[in-house]
Amino acid sequence: MAVLWEQPIKERTEDALVCWLLPIISKCAQSVIITPPFWAVLGKQGFIASGNWGRSQSVREELEAQLSRFRELLGRDPTHVDGHQHVHVLPGVCRVFAEALQACGVRFTRLPLERGVDGCAWLEAPARAFAGAVEQDARAAIGPFVHHGLRWTDIFVGLSTCGRNMSAHRVLEALARALEGVPTGQAVTAELMAHPGYPSVPPLGGCGEGPDAFSCSLDRLHELRVLTAPALRAQLARDGVQLCTLEDLDGKRPGEGAASRAAREPFVESSPP
Repeated sequence: MAVLWEQPIKERTEDALVCWLLPIISKCAQSVIITPPFWAVLGKQGFIASGNWGRSQSVREELEAQLSRFRELLGRDPTHVDGHQHVHVLPGVCRVFAEALQACGVRFTRLPLERGVDGCAWLEAPARAFAGAVEQDARAAIGPFVHHGLRWTDIFVGLSTCGRNMSAHRVLEALARALEGVPTGQAVTAELMAHPGYPSVPPLGGCGEGPDAFSCSLDRLHELRVLTAPALRAQLARDGVQLCTLEDLDGKRPGEGAASRAAREPFVESSPP
């Protein structure tokens, strides 16, 4: 299943975010996550195309194996888990995902719902269709996530600013759209999904069959440059944005993040035009 950063898990000191983990059930011929002969991860589209994404027991086994591997390497459970390409909100996966996280005490995940993506004229049709599919699945996942006590930030942005589509102006614009209707002075939390880094050099990287096209592209370096530009950081500071970690959400009142009005209201309304 996946998780936010692509660097090998041992290379990161922060364990508030889970990393890509190697497939653990590599000898399980019935696994729906990986496939022989090289035991490579199927990926989201391969997983969907296999037609087996309703096989909850295999999904549960893979989740538990990856969480176990995290504990083995870092000596504790993660505080946040989400799925590569948002696979954790897929029907047939989201409930099992939420159950597994609750069982090991993981409290935070990502709910990938971004306001106003349909109006982003710079997005090409495939990107817009992908965002629409993710939104539909994410809305359906809210119930299972809330039921099992998972929490997320009040606001999510990033579907409209991936790769070459990212610019300082678009990041600020996406945050402004997400904040529409929020009373002045009310503190909210927001997650900006991003993939900053340097292009992978094959054959290094990936999960069994080398890095994918995005990992090898200059888009990651472009994101890195946008996000570290002094102008963007200065504007965020002027706007009162403070960088924080997911563990800072513990400072919010119990129940906020997953079931609070601020967290849920934007997601139960109709999609904006």
